[in-house]
Amino acid sequence: MHIINEEWMNKSELGKTTMLTKMNKLMKSCTFVIGATLFSWGVQASQLQSIDYNVLPGDKVMVRMSYSDTPPMPQEFTTSNPARISMDFSGVGSSLGYKTKDIGVGAVGSITAIEAQDRTRVVINLSELVAFNSQIQGNDYLVTLESGTAPAMTSNKSNTSSSYTSSSSNYDIEAVDFRRGTSGEGRVLVNLGAANVNVDLRQEGRTVIADFIGSDIDPSFIRRLDVIDFGTPAQLVETTRRGDNVRLKVRGNDAFEYLAYQADDLYTIELKPLSKQEIERREREKPKYTGEKLTLQFQDMDLKAILHTLGDFAGINIVISDDVQGSMALNLVNVPWDQALDIILKSKGLDKRKDGNVMMIAPADVIAAREQQELEASKQQEELAPLRTELIQINYAKAAEIAGLLSASGGTDSPSIGVLSERGAVSVDVRTNTLIVKDVASKLEDVRRLINQLDIPVEQVLIEARIVTASDGFARDLGTRFGISDSMNSGEVGVSGTVVDAGRINGSVQGDRNQNDGFNVNLPVANPAGSLGLSFARLADGIIVDMELSALEAENRGEVVASPKVITANQKEAFIKAGEEIPYLQGGSSGASNIQFKEAVLELKVTPQITPDGRVFLDLAITQDTRGEEVLFTTPDGFAVGGAPAINTQEIGTQILVDNGETIVLGGIFQHRTKLDKTKVPLLGDIPLLGWLFRNTSREDSKEELLIFVTPKIIKQGLKY
Repeated sequence: MHIINEEWMNKSELGKTTMLTKMNKLMKSCTFVIGATLFSWGVQASQLQSIDYNVLPGDKVMVRMSYSDTPPMPQEFTTSNPARISMDFSGVGSSLGYKTKDIGVGAVGSITAIEAQDRTRVVINLSELVAFNSQIQGNDYLVTLESGTAPAMTSNKSNTSSSYTSSSSNYDIEAVDFRRGTSGEGRVLVNLGAANVNVDLRQEGRTVIADFIGSDIDPSFIRRLDVIDFGTPAQLVETTRRGDNVRLKVRGNDAFEYLAYQADDLYTIELKPLSKQEIERREREKPKYTGEKLTLQFQDMDLKAILHTLGDFAGINIVISDDVQGSMALNLVNVPWDQALDIILKSKGLDKRKDGNVMMIAPADVIAAREQQELEASKQQEELAPLRTELIQINYAKAAEIAGLLSASGGTDSPSIGVLSERGAVSVDVRTNTLIVKDVASKLEDVRRLINQLDIPVEQVLIEARIVTASDGFARDLGTRFGISDSMNSGEVGVSGTVVDAGRINGSVQGDRNQNDGFNVNLPVANPAGSLGLSFARLADGIIVDMELSALEAENRGEVVASPKVITANQKEAFIKAGEEIPYLQGGSSGASNIQFKEAVLELKVTPQITPDGRVFLDLAITQDTRGEEVLFTTPDGFAVGGAPAINTQEIGTQILVDNGETIVLGGIFQHRTKLDKTKVPLLGDIPLLGWLFRNTSREDSKEELLIFVTPKIIKQGLKY
């Protein structure tokens, strides 16, 4: 840090003074360290030894804190959310073997004691705000809490100490309290003796200062409260006397905004935390000063001399206009020189323009008028300058698109940005993709600069999709055929499974008596994998009992993976598809049939957009079609007139934002199909155990799952995939 004073001292005298100052500071520092050490030895002689509690009638709780010596009167403050009573015992240590003691009686949940630096904080955690009183009794500190029916938190002490309820007194400031709001804001509550107290409120850096003009305060509230544990922007609340005024300082963190309001005799200062967006906005708007820090102390000094002093310090050449006049008093401590310069210029209505190592300073209106004159002169010079023609080769973009941006009339689809002057013109040679530009030299330079920024390789994206179809199926069929048959003679009744077999007579079917296949129960499996036939009995009189068992059990598992890939330029649509066109007949109005085709394809259609942070926004559609069953069309009379295949379709369309190279699941479908079919003979099929001889059972259980994945990859220049 550099200090520039208006008065200069003799070097030898300055050296002596500096030496004496350093010796005085050293002696003061030693005295402070010794005194602080002795103070810490003396005050931390008292130790918190135990915390006990007693339950009193009416669900009241008395908390007893025992110390090794008489404890000091603590600084107490409360919060409503969460409900707590906090007590700071200055200069007291803790010899407890625990930090938290559970109570669970009345409104008291637990008690926490934490030792930090030269103090011990005891926090009583409550279920709700209750009234309490506290007192010192020998080496014990007693806190008696009500049962929880009290509407507000109050504190009464038998000894002179801090209180958070307004008491009848002659002080302008009767109490100072701190509370935490429901949204994390910190509130400093000041109870005033009268509602007409004048307050001067301002912010200096991270500190909010409130001066209560011509006021006095209860001496017990002249103190410092450490409120950092409450999780609000406020960190320290300090109350002091400043002459005839009372000063309240609230120091916060770097991210807060404050407001103050008064309701009757309650004055509130509220510090609200800033959101992340608000913090970022303030950082963007905050001017960036990088100059070396210095201190300026001037009284009624010429303004030009101050500016020249800053120029000498910064090592830049300063040209000051004759219109800069006057003097000023200045006292800046440890600020960057460029910030000090801005402060001086703004206070005097001046402005600056820098060209290399030369800075010109003049009144703001003078600089604005001069720049306006230069602009008009440049425009006149442009109107009189000779025209030149240049050929500019376009490598990656389309010359016609660039020409639309440069021309004086860009059209509605591609509005002009007005690079060319009114005398300029541009044309395109499509064969060589070249621009022919005619304009003044200054505009041609602007055109070249713009083309260098626009005529660059377009980034490309590789999009890979995967469509996975997995299936798992199981089927089991069990069927029977059961029959009793008998041949018949003339005048006898035949028994068989069918009328035809029952009507056979002896003499006409002698060759078939042993081959009778008529069944009473005919419930076989449609396409059995195997069958078993049994003949239970062949009686002497020709009666045959036959049974045939048929069964089928099938398992199937399959997985189909389709993986289409496509590369496309940024913000350009691309598609790829593969499959078949299925022909079918379609009848016309004249009765003639035409052959038509229907697609059943796997298709990927996508439009990528690369974001500035290297991610990829995808607008995509994925389709997977397969040939289905043939569907026949018939007339009302039942005659078939043609058919067409059904198409099984699986399709998804979505828009997503994906990291480069990340694989993401777009969606999926899971199907679980269970089917049970029973065909039986009434009544007989329901008989326990024997009923399976009279029924056919078919069971089917299948699962099918569809998952669709996509992976975008930005292709860097020079890399191959």
